[in-house]
Amino acid sequence: MMNDWNAYRASLLARVAEYAELNPDMMKGLHIIESSPAKIGTLGPKIHELISLAVTTRCDGCMSVHTKKAVELGATREEIAEALSVAIAMNAGPALVYTAHVLEAHAQLLNSSS
Repeated sequence: MMNDWNAYRASLLARVAEYAELNPDMMKGLHIIESSPAKIGTLGPKIHELISLAVTTRCDGCMSVHTKKAVELGATREEIAEALSVAIAMNAGPALVYTAHVLEAHAQLLNSSS
């Protein structure tokens, strides 16, 4: 097992609760931001969670919380894998675009030094 995500999530949420007591206005603001997409109502909560998983990078807490919520909303392992596959593809695209920028910067360096 790589991590105990259940224990991690519980510990994280306990610390977030402590912060919420210190700064309730910030948490209210975050709640407004996080709940606003659902007010449109077109995609539904499960799709929102699958999108959250697809765009969640470098945030173990986000991944843990949104995985739990997606499962609670009926997301299957296959649906989660498909959403993550979209994320992989979308990260490959920006890497390719970045590659084009690097090659252009390199070409400009060579042209400016001659």
